[in-house]
Amino acid sequence: MKRARWVVAVAALLLAGSAIAGIAGPMRGNAADTPLGRTITVVATGTAMDVPDRASFQFSVDSRAKTAKEALAKNAAATTALINGLTTAGVTASDLQTNGVWLSPQFVPGGALTGYVASNGVTAKTLVAHAGALVDAAVAAGATYVYGPNLLISDATALANEALKNAASNAAGRAAALAAGAGLTLGRVRTIAEGTQQYPAYPTAAPSLAPSPSGAVSTPILPGTQTMSATVTVVYDAN
Repeated sequence: MKRARWVVAVAALLLAGSAIAGIAGPMRGNAADTPLGRTITVVATGTAMDVPDRASFQFSVDSRAKTAKEALAKNAAATTALINGLTTAGVTASDLQTNGVWLSPQFVPGGALTGYVASNGVTAKTLVAHAGALVDAAVAAGATYVYGPNLLISDATALANEALKNAASNAAGRAAALAAGAGLTLGRVRTIAEGTQQYPAYPTAAPSLAPSPSGAVSTPILPGTQTMSATVTVVYDAN
């Protein structure tokens, strides 16, 4: 019986020793296989510019009445007229979107209820070349609130990619300069990370404004330029 217990104890010790050896072995192997090499890390920025070709506006109409039902009904009719005016001006159904419906009571300073005001907001998108005429058409159709434009570039992805390429090119130039200054040879790219940011459009010189057939000058909308900025962090091997 004592001999059996002795055999079990020896076997347990042997198993524990094997487990420890199995853990320690790979750790020594990994340390030998992954030497710490010299690297050069650079952060560089690249930009790309283009002229916005699309414009987005928010239009709304307000309607007042003694009761909430009357205010909402009046506003529904006014909003329908606004949407028809935007459609007649060339805005497609896919470029029209309701952005809010509001109904609220109105009070005099003493606290007495005087009525209700209802509002309905619509976002409309169009070409920049048609933006001024769209504002005029919206106001003529009854819009009492105009906000915009939000200037857009249709192919923003292509502009972002161009900015990234410029950033990567600038990173390579900076890394090469650092390597030369340190007496090293620039190696392969080890890691690269990026981030992109879009800046607002900046106004350009005002174009000459042609009067409409009625003699009125259309609302001027200047597209300016829009800049996409990309920043990359690149780690290079250095020898």
